[in-house]
Amino acid sequence: MMYDVVTKVSLETFRERSAGKKLILLYPWTTYRTIFLTHFLSNNSQGLLYYRITEGQETLQSWLSGMAAEFDQVLDGFGRKLRKAVETGNAVKMGEALATDLGAVNSKQETVLFIDEFDRIPFDADVQEFARSLVANLPSHTQIAISSRLLTYQPWYSMIVAGDAVVLGTEYRKDQAMFTLDKNPRPQLEVYAFGRGHALVNGQEITNWDGALPRNLFFFFMDHALVTRNEIFATFWPELSVKEATNVFHVTKRKISERISMKVVEGGNYELTQYNGGFYVPSDKVVRHYDVADFEAALQQAMMTGDDREEERLLSQAIELYKAPFLQTVDMDWANRRRDQLRQQFAQALISMGRLYKRQGDNLRAVGYFIRSLKETPEREDIHREIMNIYLKLGRKEDARAQYQKLCDTLSSRLGIGPSRESQELYSLIETAS
Repeated sequence: MMYDVVTKVSLETFRERSAGKKLILLYPWTTYRTIFLTHFLSNNSQGLLYYRITEGQETLQSWLSGMAAEFDQVLDGFGRKLRKAVETGNAVKMGEALATDLGAVNSKQETVLFIDEFDRIPFDADVQEFARSLVANLPSHTQIAISSRLLTYQPWYSMIVAGDAVVLGTEYRKDQAMFTLDKNPRPQLEVYAFGRGHALVNGQEITNWDGALPRNLFFFFMDHALVTRNEIFATFWPELSVKEATNVFHVTKRKISERISMKVVEGGNYELTQYNGGFYVPSDKVVRHYDVADFEAALQQAMMTGDDREEERLLSQAIELYKAPFLQTVDMDWANRRRDQLRQQFAQALISMGRLYKRQGDNLRAVGYFIRSLKETPEREDIHREIMNIYLKLGRKEDARAQYQKLCDTLSSRLGIGPSRESQELYSLIETAS
């Protein structure tokens, strides 16, 4: 069938690889995703709940409220517990409630909740807590499938390691084509967004952007391989009319093309993007090399490999690529959100490396990576406990005590709370240790 050729994934393969998994993460297939989804919906309509997060639903509560209302129209009474939980604003309770409501849809038939365009929701701490709670409380006959143009790695990484989640579609990444030899060489565009942000065309850096706007839009395009015009306008010119925004957009886009083309010796017009199927996608006139994409690809592969040596290599590659926070000089909402997201992913890479060395019995290297991770996410109570446990194992009782005090100070200053019962019990164990 045609969908097998285009997507490289058959429905049978999907079912086989996702069997027994609570969470299915679909790797972004850009233009191919629609073909697969159409087939999936037409062949598995029984027991499938599909919901696409819309542009206006940019918070956890607005998404869940909208989804509960829509499903209630076709499933009479769906979402009673979820709606009550949304009113509390408690992410954990919302996860538990959705899991309960899904389990009640049909106890005799498998149910799959397919969430499309999940990346519209900022992946903050509340969403992470919600995701953990939802997956932890799902009944055995229920699954969650997530399709997103951008897959993040926490808490997914831990779920995959635990065997609760699977990622499908990464075997056929389209950007692998960049390693093929072109008969007609194209300009090589190297973009480094970790730090202040630099872009080079055939080894020559673009230094004159003709203003901040072309530069910011350039990096936005590099970081969004699939984006609609409405999303661009809402990000850069929300206060302008569509006509005004269109004019500014085309002028700015032309300036980007000029900056790239000026660095190509033989001349010509080289666009960064092209319009296809309602989306702006990477142009086939240039070859892109993007450090953020390489960073995320390394994490993606490390997340799925079952080999310790390969995981260590990939995590080392990701950690090395993260030179500094994302686009440090750009103060825009999209850049700030992305900066925090990548910081969380960097912290997860450090944590994963620490846990890898801990499994191998190399406690000193493990604790070094755990300490580095806390510089990025100091509120991670579980990592403080990892360090305390290692210190206790090494007989470094004073260091374990000091780490507990750091935990107390951090939670108090940042969140206004004290340590959990689990942390308190570990501290008691430290105090009674000989």
